[in-house]
Amino acid sequence: MTAALPVSGIHHVKIPVANLARSREWYEPLLGLTAELEFRDADGAVRGVAYEPLGGVALALREDPDRAAALRGWDPIAFAVPTRADLDEVGRELDRRGVPHADVVQASLGWMLAATGPDEQQVRFYTLERHG
Repeated sequence: MTAALPVSGIHHVKIPVANLARSREWYEPLLGLTAELEFRDADGAVRGVAYEPLGGVALALREDPDRAAALRGWDPIAFAVPTRADLDEVGRELDRRGVPHADVVQASLGWMLAATGPDEQQVRFYTLERHG
C-alpha cells in the first residue's frame, strides 16, 4: 500500500454562480465575508472572487451560469455553527433577511438548517454540537 498524499486540509471551496454581483450581495453580508482577490477574465470583467478564510477554509464564487444551473437544489457547501442555540439564531437572521429556509432538523450528528441561496442551491448550516 502506498503512503497517503501530504494533504493538510481543505484550501478552498468554489461555488459556481449565475450572477456574481447578485451572489456577492447575498453571501458577503450574510456570512461577514471580506473579499481577498477578484478574478478578471480576458475582457477585464470581474467573474470571480475569493474571500479571506472562514474558519480556516476560503470560499470563492465564480460566475458560471451553466454550472450554477446544474447545481439547483444541490447542497455544495455546509457552514459550521457552534451550537443549536447558534443555529436558531441563524434561522432568525435568515428570517430578518427574507432568505427562504427550512426548519431546524436533527441530522446524523448534530442539527441542520437548509437555506436557499441566490441560484436555488441549498446552503446548509450544521452544528458542531452533537446530540444524544
